[in-house]
Order: sequence, then structure tokens, then C-alpha cells
Amino acid sequence: MNSDTYTMRQALHAAFDSALAEDPTVVMMGEDIADPGGGVTGLTQGLSTKYGKERVRDTPISEAAIAGAAIGAALDGMRPVAEIMIMDFVGIALDQIANHAAKARFMSGGRTPCPVTFRTPVYGGSGNGATHSQSLEAWFMHLPGLKVVVPSSPADAEGLLRSAIFDPDPCVFIDETALHGTKGPRLDTPDRKVPLGKADVKRPGTDVTVITYGRGVRDALTAAESLARDGIEAEVVDLRTLLPLDLPTVLESVGRTRRAVVVHYAVEFAGPGAELAARISHDLFGRLAAPVVRVGARFTPLPASTRLESQVNPSPRRIEEAVRKVMEDGRG
Repeated sequence: MNSDTYTMRQALHAAFDSALAEDPTVVMMGEDIADPGGGVTGLTQGLSTKYGKERVRDTPISEAAIAGAAIGAALDGMRPVAEIMIMDFVGIALDQIANHAAKARFMSGGRTPCPVTFRTPVYGGSGNGATHSQSLEAWFMHLPGLKVVVPSSPADAEGLLRSAIFDPDPCVFIDETALHGTKGPRLDTPDRKVPLGKADVKRPGTDVTVITYGRGVRDALTAAESLARDGIEAEVVDLRTLLPLDLPTVLESVGRTRRAVVVHYAVEFAGPGAELAARISHDLFGRLAAPVVRVGARFTPLPASTRLESQVNPSPRRIEEAVRKVMEDGRG
């Protein structure tokens, strides 16, 4: 499909559609996902009509019930996709995800896979307020047994979602509604999958590495274009998956540029960037030209005002400032 028209929303719908068509054990469950609603953002529009409401199933308004039913189905041989309508609500299902899905294989001595996908969108960037806008991916990075996925483009969204659905272990798939209208080429691999645990260099560069994912990729690419006009070439590494984390790609890039900026919309304090900064600083100790800098959401609840929210979250301007600081610090 033409890159001028293929959106992330279409890519996610295509991934659901193809997975349901390919494997009868794939089922979906969540609040209002069946027709005529087709999900709060329309991602499942038409799927219950096409595949039946037994396979694309509306549920009661209970995230704990959705997660629990999906985990039970996965343990019984199905491949469920459980939608948590807004990521802020995932705390209601956290016990199920953390203490059952994530630990099923370990607690059974490796005999019991749990191929469940928890798909949850982040609504940040639209003025939805403190309880409907949070990026909570750091919670899941702290749980052994899970895989955590955050796409930044239509091709990655389709390929990563298909990989998550067909993975034998539990995956938390996080898409950001601010990117649903993002346009780009469709994935051209035969099975339309992107491997989990493999980062992607979205823009090559020689002076500094910007490590990010999701919405941060868009901001980083914008900042990189502006920096290039001043002769600063920033390499942008899109992690794509936070667990497993592709440290070899990150370390190879930073090893060349000797400077690193880590960007994410999760709160900066104790966020994903803290682990990345620690690993880069440890593994490349003595080779870095400047300390690693982090650019994350400020440590405050997100305001409902979009103008105030934009002051809390990362931005191309904040990324540019961080890169310029790293470049300046690295000249000594």
C-alpha cells in the first residue's frame, strides 16, 4: 500500500485480521471491541462480523477478568489477545499479569507456555489528564517472563504485533494513539513479522546516538534534522522492544559516536532510560566522551491542558538541547 495512505491504525487492524485468519486459536477479548463499536479507536472494526463474536468477544468492564480469562485461555492452548482499553487501567490487572502470566513457564519447570498478548494503548498527547495519559512501560520491564513491545511506525506496528501474537510467551504490546495516524510503507516481509528483541537504526549518524522508542522516535528524527543543519549528525536507534532489550545494537552505536541521549515519554525518574544509561556507562566506561543524558517526562502527573502536558513530556526542542549539551561536554 502507498506510504502516503497506510497508517498505523490500518497496520494494527491488518495484524489482527491476518492473525485471526491464519490461526483459529487466535481470539480477542476486551471492552467494546466487537461490532458495531469496533474498539474505542476503531482498531477491531469489522472483525467480529468477519470472524464471529466467539473469537472477537466483548467483555464486562473488568480488566482483571479480561486478563484472567485470557491467561486461562492461553494456558489451555489458545492465543488470546486481551485489550486493556487504556494503559492507565492496567494496574487493575497487574496481579494477573505479574504473578500468573509472567511466571507460568517458570512455575511449571518450563512445561507450560502462556502465549497471551496484552495490547494496551497510551492516550498521552491529547489532554486526557493524569489518569488517562500515562506511559507505564517501566512497570513491565521490571517483570522477568514478559516481553514488552512499543512500535513507532506502521510497518513495525504490524510486524511486531504479529510476532507478539505468535510468540510462545506473554507479551505486553503498547501502541500510542498519538501515532495511530502516522503514515508509512507497509511491511514487505513474506510473513509480515518483525522479530522481537531487535532494535532498528532509523537514522544513521556519527556524532551522537539518540536511543528511543514509540513517540520518541518521531521527536528524535525531527530533532536530528534540525541538528544536521548545524553539522551535528545524530544516529537514531529505535528500540522497538524493551524486553528483550537489544543492548548489542545500542552499545555498537554508542561505541562509535561516544555520546548518548536516551528519550522516552515514561517518567524520567526510574524510567527505562535509567537502565539504559547505567548499562551504557558501565559497558563503555572510559570510551564515552560525555555522560549519558536522559530526556523523559517530568516527575509530575500529566495535566489535562495540552499546553501544560507539552511542557511535561519530551519534545524535539528538549532533545536538541540535550544533544547540544552532550556535544559541548564532550569537547573537553
